[in-house]
Amino acid sequence: MMSTSIEKALPAALLVLLRPLVRILLRNGIAYGAFAEIARKIYVDVAYHDHTYPGKKQTISRVSAITGITRKEAKRLLELEEADDQGANERYSRAIRVISGWLNDARYGDDKGEPLDLPVNNGEPSFASLVKEYSGDIPTQAMLQALSSAGSVAKIDSGHIRLISRVYIPGNDPVDKINILGTDAGELIATIDHNLTAPESQLRFQRKVSSRQVNLDSIAEFKQLSAQKSQALLEKLDHWLTQHECPDTSDQPEKKAAYVSLGIYFYEQNSEEPKSLQEIAP
Repeated sequence: MMSTSIEKALPAALLVLLRPLVRILLRNGIAYGAFAEIARKIYVDVAYHDHTYPGKKQTISRVSAITGITRKEAKRLLELEEADDQGANERYSRAIRVISGWLNDARYGDDKGEPLDLPVNNGEPSFASLVKEYSGDIPTQAMLQALSSAGSVAKIDSGHIRLISRVYIPGNDPVDKINILGTDAGELIATIDHNLTAPESQLRFQRKVSSRQVNLDSIAEFKQLSAQKSQALLEKLDHWLTQHECPDTSDQPEKKAAYVSLGIYFYEQNSEEPKSLQEIAP
């Protein structure tokens, strides 16, 4: 049973956590009923897979008991397929890999390490060879369209493709932006969840800097400074990750690979939002 302090802290945390999420849901026409159905589905899935007794098989009856959802409904939800958009996730991941290859693979850079302007198809290196190597089976033109829409590349007078931004932020495809909401926010919450229960020796890095007394005239300067410093750090870490990747291991089960990520975000308080978790806590 939860302690009184946890019973107060968790609802207060949910108020802060759900407010921006509900704003996005309502803006995109997702009514409460659809959200509630997804929430019930996740409750059942997590209870079934993560809350088991050691050495004992999980049962629908136990899932019903710990979630408060009837046995019939729990069974229905457990058998319900999860909605996802694997295509959007793959486009996002592969676009990042293409840019990373362009920046870190010496074949696609000049003698100073700067990314080359690449012909679309002719010879190697070319944009087509870069896409083939780093994006799998995504067609060259599809990747060019995605990176162009995001403002990451541009075609110059010579007909070559130039990398004009070292980041990929989907531009005209809101589905890909929603995908970022799911992956990035989910990874942050999963990290916090891990750190709530892990021993000190296994804690994952999770830090932020903040101040409530920043001069309004200085915010624009801080945005620029933080973007420059963060981008430089992420490029350095991305280069390290690229150097330590192993080849595709799908046909070599004895070789293991893992997914890791590190994210940085900038937040500026909206005047309509609660100032802090402490101010709305019961």
